[in-house]
Amino acid sequence: MNIKSDRVLDAKGLACPMPIVKTKKAMNELEPGQVMEVHATDKGSLADIQAWAKGSGHQYLGTTEDGDILNHYLRKASNSDIKVEKKFPHTIQNEELQKKVEAKEQITVVDVREPAEYSSGHIPGAVSIPLGELEKRANELNRDGKIYVVCRTGNRSDLAAKKLANNGFENVENVLQGMAEWSGPVEKDQ
Repeated sequence: MNIKSDRVLDAKGLACPMPIVKTKKAMNELEPGQVMEVHATDKGSLADIQAWAKGSGHQYLGTTEDGDILNHYLRKASNSDIKVEKKFPHTIQNEELQKKVEAKEQITVVDVREPAEYSSGHIPGAVSIPLGELEKRANELNRDGKIYVVCRTGNRSDLAAKKLANNGFENVENVLQGMAEWSGPVEKDQ
């Protein structure tokens, strides 16, 4: 892939949500039609960038890999094509979810972080479906059940909750503040 970029953004070494936060800010400085190249080492940034571009109206052009570095390419949309970003309206705080987990309520917790993040510590019983796999694996989830979506900080899970709701899931909540602030029980994969 040979794409000429108008701006290069260095997001190497940053973990979610910082690559997308920096991308949003830098995109505001571009003119419509200009291309930004984002260098990131966070493997979750691929799904994050794709979902953000789709939701914001900007064009995702593709990603190349150079060793451990992901090079994402985005074209800024015209002002009339930029969509106002809205947060998913249905949320639950960590403390409320912790009570449900400890009471062993019949709920489904979907962890949309990357596999390495999930294996380093997740809510007991949580199902691992990385954000980038959610659309093709949504059929693994009970459409009629209550689903709580969690990530590290609440940003990826916000995108995931929107995807599920747009695909007919009616009982979805985004978990805030995510695993970064989770003080409840945690399981780790060996």
